[in-house]
Amino acid sequence: MGIHPTAIVDPTAEIGSGVTVGPYSLVGPRVVIGDGAEVMGHVSIDKDTELGKECRVFPFASLGADPQDMKYAGERTRLVIGDRVTVRESATLHRGTEHGGGVTRIGNDVLVMATVHVAHDCQVADEAILSSYAVLAGHVSIGLQAIVSGSSAIHQFVRVGDHAFVGGMSGIVKDVPPFMIVAGIRDTVAVTPNIVGLKRRNFSPEAISAISGVFRLLHNHKPLAGVLAEAEKQFPDSEEAKAIIGFYRSSERGVYR
Repeated sequence: MGIHPTAIVDPTAEIGSGVTVGPYSLVGPRVVIGDGAEVMGHVSIDKDTELGKECRVFPFASLGADPQDMKYAGERTRLVIGDRVTVRESATLHRGTEHGGGVTRIGNDVLVMATVHVAHDCQVADEAILSSYAVLAGHVSIGLQAIVSGSSAIHQFVRVGDHAFVGGMSGIVKDVPPFMIVAGIRDTVAVTPNIVGLKRRNFSPEAISAISGVFRLLHNHKPLAGVLAEAEKQFPDSEEAKAIIGFYRSSERGVYR
């Protein structure tokens, strides 16, 4: 364990084996850092934060600060970060709020690039990528292997589905369906299947065909309920089609089409 003499580590913090904490870093009360993690210089881990095994946190990142929520009244909440997560320079990840479930959660193998902001009560699934200057407002959900490109802003309570791709400089105010690319601002967002990304992740031709087929049905601007019923008839055995249909039906904010 290598803790630089200028680092400040609270006595209630739990530091795993093989952890390094760089110069002028702060590790606050009730912080847990997993085995093999690397916390570089000038990092702030405020309090009640769990950092998983083999994570890397780059200079000037801020983890576990109080949420920027006017309803927050100092209650004990947490930030939980999974294993092998990389948090790059000047990123900010805040704890949850009591009314939002109390936990901001980052999955395993997530890449958080420089200057990203993850607000209170966000849920980021495994292997997601948040590109530089992306901003997640409170209560946002990011799906498995989803990518949010640089300088994009995601509105509160929006869901980004599994394997979705949000284009750069987008302003997203509705849910982003799984397996799709969205790009644009508010109501001028374009949607198309994420074909290249799905091929890179070894989706079968049959799965990609079903995803594209459901997309074509959704894109015809007919009433949504009828479109989803037709998609169920045409693709009854496709798990990907079922995921898209279920995502639309469970949306509370509306989903881009």
